[in-house]
Amino acid sequence: MQSNVDFKELVEAMGDAVMVSDASGAITLWNPACERMFGFTEAEALGKSLDLIIPQRQQARHWEGYEKTMATGITRYGNDTLRVPAMHKDGHTLSIAFTVALLHGPDGKVKGIAAVVRDESKRFAEDRNLRKRLTELEMQVAGKGAAA
Repeated sequence: MQSNVDFKELVEAMGDAVMVSDASGAITLWNPACERMFGFTEAEALGKSLDLIIPQRQQARHWEGYEKTMATGITRYGNDTLRVPAMHKDGHTLSIAFTVALLHGPDGKVKGIAAVVRDESKRFAEDRNLRKRLTELEMQVAGKGAAA
């Protein structure tokens, strides 16, 4: 089957952020949705480390997993969604969810990772508020039961 899709146009048109990083973790692709989500322009992001968007407290854990994936060629986040905090250029924290695809060179070794990222900050806050409200209601019900 032949495809007439212009893949550059496709990636640029995506509503979700699409980024690619090389084996060392340097950003090599940054679509317009990345700029909207994280605040960094393509010029500011290309060639920079993924640390640009990873909160400092998460960086050691991130790089441990990243290096393991580069070495083994195995990731569980190709099918499973990973939910983690991320940083916006202005310093505020985002709650993001993403999947990845491993990119292989001609030798079969992993040469990079492509990620499709969605900002779930609003949904995360709504879930947190619902859990808080549920806890409050459960405490009220338990209090009424104890008073009876």
